[in-house]
Amino acid sequence: MPRSERSALLLAGLLATAGVGHFVTPKQFDATIPRALPGSPRTWTYVSGAAELALAAGVALPRTRRTAALAAAAFFVGVFPANVQMAVDWRHRPAPLKAAALARLPLQVPLVLWARGVARSGKGRA
Repeated sequence: MPRSERSALLLAGLLATAGVGHFVTPKQFDATIPRALPGSPRTWTYVSGAAELALAAGVALPRTRRTAALAAAAFFVGVFPANVQMAVDWRHRPAPLKAAALARLPLQVPLVLWARGVARSGKGRA
């Protein structure tokens, strides 16, 4: 299996795992939804989980990979406010939890770059 294919499938797996997590343990995701968003946090949890599952399917399929990977990069940028909300809310938690919340902030950068790389490697396959 070529490296670009493996990278795309790993990204799809990460997105699928996160998407399933939104439905299996929604409460932990509800807590990260910025309070400024209208409606129920649970609705946003389910919507973002469904989006991750759709992105995973799109990235897994060579025909839709480029577009889905670009959408995944945008998604990773779009969920950054939830990571900021988590870091703010967890600032008084025990050190390991606080560190985990803070570590999520710079993690978005490699995720965006990874998705963009998958999109570039999928160029011309549509």
